[in-house]
Amino acid sequence: MKPMLPTLKSTLPENRNWVYEIKYDGFRAILEWDEKNMYLWSRNELDLLPQFPEIKEFLLSHKETIKDYFPLILDGELVILENQNKANFGQLQIRGRMRSKERIMERGKSRPARYLVFDLLKMNGKNMRIKPLEERKKTLQALFEHLNFPLYPSNGDPNLMQFVPYDKNVRKISDKAFTFDSEGVVAKILESKWEAGKRTESWVKIKNWKKVSCFITAYDSNNGYYHIGVYNENKIIPLGLFLFSISPDQKQALNQVIKENAYENTKGLLKIRPSICIDVHYLEWYEESLREPHFHQFRLDLTPEDCTYEQFVLNGIAIPEEIQITHPDKPLWEDRIFKLDFVRYMRKISPFMLPFLKNRTLTVIRFPHGISEEPFYQKNCPDYAPSFIETFRQEGIEYIVCNDLKTLMWLANQLAIEYHIPFHVNKSKFVSEIVFDLDPPSRNEFHLAVKAALMMKEIFDQLKLISFVKTSGNKGLQIYIPLQEETYTWEDTRSFTEFIAQFLITKEPNLFTIERLKKHRNNRLYIDFVQHAEGKTIISPYSMRGNKEALVATPLYWGELHEGLNPEDFTMESVLKRLNEIECPFSSYFRSKNIQPFEPVLQFLKNTH
Repeated sequence: MKPMLPTLKSTLPENRNWVYEIKYDGFRAILEWDEKNMYLWSRNELDLLPQFPEIKEFLLSHKETIKDYFPLILDGELVILENQNKANFGQLQIRGRMRSKERIMERGKSRPARYLVFDLLKMNGKNMRIKPLEERKKTLQALFEHLNFPLYPSNGDPNLMQFVPYDKNVRKISDKAFTFDSEGVVAKILESKWEAGKRTESWVKIKNWKKVSCFITAYDSNNGYYHIGVYNENKIIPLGLFLFSISPDQKQALNQVIKENAYENTKGLLKIRPSICIDVHYLEWYEESLREPHFHQFRLDLTPEDCTYEQFVLNGIAIPEEIQITHPDKPLWEDRIFKLDFVRYMRKISPFMLPFLKNRTLTVIRFPHGISEEPFYQKNCPDYAPSFIETFRQEGIEYIVCNDLKTLMWLANQLAIEYHIPFHVNKSKFVSEIVFDLDPPSRNEFHLAVKAALMMKEIFDQLKLISFVKTSGNKGLQIYIPLQEETYTWEDTRSFTEFIAQFLITKEPNLFTIERLKKHRNNRLYIDFVQHAEGKTIISPYSMRGNKEALVATPLYWGELHEGLNPEDFTMESVLKRLNEIECPFSSYFRSKNIQPFEPVLQFLKNTH
């Protein structure tokens, strides 16, 4: 069955008849399932299940429940999620090209694909395609609720079939697509039927385009493609090729100019010196080339020297329009990392970092002149902060609360390098998580932090507690136990943290200590459970640190902990590379709060004291 397809537009329609969904960048896939057969059909009508066996295994594990709805046909997108609103198409392509069954199985376990379902075409053999979208969607949601499958995409949920909700608020969904760097938005008419194989005006899509101002460097007369680039100082950086969205008249005029000015013709490839400036729209900068580049317009107001790599990067990271990035060429870590690099990191990491900052008073450490100069702590929101900055007053301090992308990017432009947060949300007297800070004497003794963390993991596993681990971004590790909100007091958690710390120093008194004075620690690892208290703070996951190595407080998988682990491996660039290749190790963090079995542990401690 050929899928129904949306029509590409430049703007979204807005009235009460339309609803909006996040568009995910994956493989369009139609699940057809009955008692005898199961297929996941691609747009080319190939079965995707052999290439993505984790989806088949998941579905078969739920067959007994789902078979009540056979024959069943669903429409959706097969994706590898980067965050809840963005798919990583590059990683999906890698999976799609794999041929080794062993590698496919291994990758399916380490970073599984997910099937995001947005439409219902048949259920119990009943044709749903003739029903209005609104009815199909409500019936589909009820099905997912009955199956206890996620009602929104989540890379922290082990259920690999997930529901794609819609929203009637176009501004809300557009802001979400921008913040999470989604592929785009799809608008659908509530009364629309599902029409196989038709590209229809009742479904409309817009892409979350990025823009680059660049110049043409060559024209290939064999295939019609134009080569483009930008300047990085005096060097031309190639950006790839484009073909689409230039009109026949524009193409004819452009080709004539190129032929008249070409300085070289190599087998039909006409090369010209930078002179013709244009704007190109694209989705992503992927593997040193633009993805889905489309001609937008000629830029007669620009010179080639205006088309710079710095501006390309700035435009590509999609800064909110309220924020003006100043002095992007300022060196922060000597001549290795510039402000532009840091801002790019903060924009890319924002979907992973913002959930931990949400509704918490924020203390930042700012380095206005780079990390070699004197930094300062900032708790109070400065008078010059823009009006959109949210604050929360506590103990006479007007703290910044970083609940959105524009606040985070404003702070990044202010060169707030480190982000420290309390262990509870605003307006609450209850603890949101337990955190143990494992502090070795120096990085040379980092193996002590690894040993202590693994010993703690063994205890937590025996207690059936869900735990997470991250580097501190300096010389230690930090262990997290998320808790259900509005439930546990500081006294409750103190009894637990003290119990664990005492257990460790009893087991290994020569390796671990709870002695606060450094001179009395005798080169042992300090288990800081006192720091976990009201009014204290901890470095946020994914925050950079103001040390000379430009390290990041990096979430890890427990399986990554071994004696040879080096905290200096987790830099700005390596963390971005990690998050492209693997799921965030903290992706299930907030989901685990509501299933954390801390109550029996607490009752045990109370009964033994």
